[in-house]
Amino acid sequence: MAHPVILVPGFWLGAWAWEDVLTELRRAGVEAQALTLPGLEHADTDRSGVTFEDHVEAVCAAVEATGRPTVLVVHSGAGFSGYAASDRLTDRLAGMVYVDTAPGVGPMDPGFDGADMPLDWESLAAEENLDGLSEEQLQTFRTRAVPQPGGVLRGAADLVDDARRHVPSTFVCTSFTAEAYRAYAAEGTMPWLAGIPELTDTTWVDLPTSHWPMWSRPRDLAAVIAEAAGADASTLT
Repeated sequence: MAHPVILVPGFWLGAWAWEDVLTELRRAGVEAQALTLPGLEHADTDRSGVTFEDHVEAVCAAVEATGRPTVLVVHSGAGFSGYAASDRLTDRLAGMVYVDTAPGVGPMDPGFDGADMPLDWESLAAEENLDGLSEEQLQTFRTRAVPQPGGVLRGAADLVDDARRHVPSTFVCTSFTAEAYRAYAAEGTMPWLAGIPELTDTTWVDLPTSHWPMWSRPRDLAAVIAEAAGADASTLT
């Protein structure tokens, strides 16, 4: 029987971002659910008091609620809270899947002093890979994006359980190749890649596409996740 899956979106996104992947996972017989993290429910939500710890606790609660060993899937900025959660869930995780992200260590942006970080579309479009995304998808992103709570960028968690290093971890590399990920991590200068050298059980998958493969290649991404969960992914490939 396949392990259940929890899907955590990155910055500015809610559970809605995973809808296409959820559809594909369920076709493969995988029990899956997506999260909307605290502060990202609506544009008018009060985010001033939302902390990094709030996000970690929300991820932990979702995994624990499955009642079974679970695969935790994290995208983009959720690599930080996801890795912190894995430190507390080592006996509850069947695996981790990092979608164009990595196990981040320390605060994402300790100097950020705003209550939240709205989506700056021009800057994002100039920096991120948009390959394979339709104009309709991009418009939906711009319309539905919710500011990221500032406290999440400033916060961090102590990592204390070395067992987290041995959780089977799959890296889905879309904007950069697996080779580039490993090379950048070896330099030791990027907090969002800092956990990679700690891990002892890694699988690397190159999936060239946008930074948001849940939209540009949902079936292919679902196949990788389904395999990590122990499901038959043949219907998705």
